[in-house]
Amino acid sequence: MSTLAHTMMTTARSADSGLAGPGELDRYPYADAPAGGRVGPPAWDTDSELGRGNRRSAGNRGRGLHGQLVQQLGQMIVSGDLGADRPLVPEEIGQRFEVSRTVVRESLRVLEAKGLVSARPNVGTRVRPVSDWNLLDQDIIEWRAFGPQRDDQRRELSELRWTIEPLAARLAAGHGREEVQQRLSDMVEIMGHAMGQGDALTFARADSEFHSLLIQIAGNRMLEHLSGIVSAALQVSGGPFTGCERPNEASLAHHGRIVDALAGGDGAAAEAAMRQLLMIHPEVERVVPGPR
Repeated sequence: MSTLAHTMMTTARSADSGLAGPGELDRYPYADAPAGGRVGPPAWDTDSELGRGNRRSAGNRGRGLHGQLVQQLGQMIVSGDLGADRPLVPEEIGQRFEVSRTVVRESLRVLEAKGLVSARPNVGTRVRPVSDWNLLDQDIIEWRAFGPQRDDQRRELSELRWTIEPLAARLAAGHGREEVQQRLSDMVEIMGHAMGQGDALTFARADSEFHSLLIQIAGNRMLEHLSGIVSAALQVSGGPFTGCERPNEASLAHHGRIVDALAGGDGAAAEAAMRQLLMIHPEVERVVPGPR
């Protein structure tokens, strides 16, 4: 077996055992919590228009052989296991992963669209430099967050959130319809019940929807386009960079203050509450200091 093939097979096995795929949180609706727990918040409505902002589009990455190959090759490229020193040979990839030429071709096209590889006549398909990657792509965010670049990815995501969310909170004040305000309140209530039951997965899911929805109601279509990035940041977080990463009373309280400020149309208070939420952990101050 070639070195490339061995690396691919090893990566495939580690991916199956160690990484949560996109939408893994969808497996944990609040109704599955231990008996005697939830009272009050509504059941999770996966078909709600208000709850769709933090879910990936179906075309972003498939779940069959094509999707698996995209996932495995993408992880290997981002981790540096596959570099520009040698071309990616479709025939070899197909043989070692036991997939058809069509699956390989379509998978490489997806990776090319993300800026990870380029295909040229007489050169073949090669990995492109990091400067060419679409670093705002949610798959690449995930792959970087679970690879050797995890610390840089988390820091960069935290800095990006600092530029997006305080402004979104200010703009969202007074813009939300009654049902949107209720949805935000529901998310805070679900987070509170989840925290009481030690259900970190449900807390994370409600938290992700809260932040995504907040950006969507800011009234700025360019900010709305970035809501998926914030959701990805919340799902791949793994350390003390923001107050949303671990269920705690301070995080819950700041979410509640944001809802109250939005309901009252107080943009300044909503922005301040968001900044406080993002600065719960002292490490954040070394990333992006708050206003003086």
